[in-house]
Amino acid sequence: MSNTATVRSMPEGNRFGALQPDPAGILDLPPGFSYRIISRSGDMMDDGEGVPDAADGMGCFDIGDGKIALVRNHELRPSAENVIAVSPAYDTVARSLLALPGGTTTIILDAETLEVQEQYRSLAGTIRNCAGGVTPWNTWLSCEENTTTVEESGGRLNKNHGYVFEVPANSGGLVDPQPLRAMGRFNHEAACVDPRTGIVYMTEDRGDSLFYRFIPDVPGDLAAGGTLQALKLDGMQDTRNSEDGGSRLSVGSMVPGTWLTLDNVEAFDDDLRQRGADQGAAIFARGEGIWMGDGEMYFTATSGGAAGEGQIFRFTPRPDSVDLLELFYESPAASEYSFGDNLVVSPFGDLIVCEDQYGDTVDNHLRGITPAGEAYAFGRLRLQTEPAGACFSPDGRTLFVNAYWPTMTLAITGPWPTA
Repeated sequence: MSNTATVRSMPEGNRFGALQPDPAGILDLPPGFSYRIISRSGDMMDDGEGVPDAADGMGCFDIGDGKIALVRNHELRPSAENVIAVSPAYDTVARSLLALPGGTTTIILDAETLEVQEQYRSLAGTIRNCAGGVTPWNTWLSCEENTTTVEESGGRLNKNHGYVFEVPANSGGLVDPQPLRAMGRFNHEAACVDPRTGIVYMTEDRGDSLFYRFIPDVPGDLAAGGTLQALKLDGMQDTRNSEDGGSRLSVGSMVPGTWLTLDNVEAFDDDLRQRGADQGAAIFARGEGIWMGDGEMYFTATSGGAAGEGQIFRFTPRPDSVDLLELFYESPAASEYSFGDNLVVSPFGDLIVCEDQYGDTVDNHLRGITPAGEAYAFGRLRLQTEPAGACFSPDGRTLFVNAYWPTMTLAITGPWPTA
């Protein structure tokens, strides 16, 4: 994508044409595009479970033999109605063998026909698995957006939460769930890996969140430990551009960044971000979706900006020089872009962003952002929920996306532009 970014409003659907009303009342798309539902909540999976609700972040993988895998998060909290009897599980409801309901499910598809060949639960016993990220070694990093401790739960839990878990794309069933403790315990949102270095970059969904990186001791082996750091910017700390936030960051401006090493990364007081900020780490307004592009990554700050409707940052790690952060896009109004959450870098260079706003009337879109920083509507979800987990198939021909609740996973095809 280009190094210039300006905010220029575009008519709805201008990149691909005006959105066409969906007769089924699910997802409006531009001319020539269509979707099919490949999975929905309650469908019976091959392991005998029903597909859970609250489908959020998702990644797509080529697993060989003409197959692709979708690994899909479920952002569920424990309740009397949704605990499940599965094993192995990271945590169970105290004094029982019932696993907590978060985690991931995996869908195996024929890469050519998109026919579902298998579905199963692949991670169990976690809480509020929100987003995460794909790795170059074909695993999904599933992130808990919850920091409840055993003590805080009043004895309902057996283990502390707030970790990242790793799920191989072709696990075939439930993985042995091991929290990646060195990657920190905080309100995790999403992650991406720089394939040149193996460094993992992570966002945090808080109003005063930090931007983190994890330097593994052994690239590709996150369980072997490593160092957790937070980004510090040169000459400014608050990136939120709120009225009382001090100096403002203009769209297109680039700020050099260095990294602060954090200690006590399991942070049982849930104070990692405050301790980092006290050392000068940069503050963001609800860091959420993040995705690696070509030598650069993009991440959303869901409620950032003067209008409070969201920002997108471009971060360029430069192993032989100073890293750079750029405010790539800031929404001027809800009508153009509102509360962007999960995002993906498309094969043709645009960003596809999932809106996540819940007002009196829920009206969420799939928003495109061009390399010049222009926003447009690619899709409009007609259901009273959010789109989530946008990701492209390895061949670039299909965009997969979830309807959060009730869960539906859609496969979108059509006349995608060439890069």
